[in-house]
Amino acid sequence: MRILDIDKIREAGLGSDPCEYMVVPRFIRPEMLEPINRDFPDIDDPGNYPPESLRFGPVFGEMLDELGSDELKEVIADKFSMNLSGFPLQLTVRKYCEESDGNVHNDSKLKVITALIYFDPVWTAAGGRLRLVRNPQNIDDYGAEVEPAGGNLLIFKRSERSYHGFKPYAGERRSLQMYYVRPKRAAPTQDKRLSLKKRLKRVLKVRPR
Repeated sequence: MRILDIDKIREAGLGSDPCEYMVVPRFIRPEMLEPINRDFPDIDDPGNYPPESLRFGPVFGEMLDELGSDELKEVIADKFSMNLSGFPLQLTVRKYCEESDGNVHNDSKLKVITALIYFDPVWTAAGGRLRLVRNPQNIDDYGAEVEPAGGNLLIFKRSERSYHGFKPYAGERRSLQMYYVRPKRAAPTQDKRLSLKKRLKRVLKVRPR
């Protein structure tokens, strides 16, 4: 793949504290990070948005196609010793954070695998660094912390121990959230992925380069 370095998932080790997870530094190939940020969706406020509701450029669109590939799904399934056949993929994109966005929580039981990708070139703030916490009442009691930048990827298996969050941060924090979900959570059109050609035809009509 041109944008995603899937071999890094194959090579990464699994952690187990506090849940099954892996951290994959530079999952986005370093030379592709700037083009992706150039084509990042136009988002003006905090919130998670499905890609189909956003305007973005062609390189970002190409990344979405790679994220939706069967190859990536199979590699993640193999790494976590799961069968993800029949579990649709959902994606949301975020560009800005509010102070309350990092509150520790656990994902819905309808999500079986969560993956988070971060796009800021560097991260210097004390807040905003995602943690997998052992104690949902204490964000400083954590088993793993991820710098939300540089194309870094975090994947974890949802369980009763997969609480996560980050210390308060307000401002730009570019991320993409991926979920493999139980079928009843997926929207009726979730499996109807737009081809890159159709997506670009639509996007380029509304967003000048």
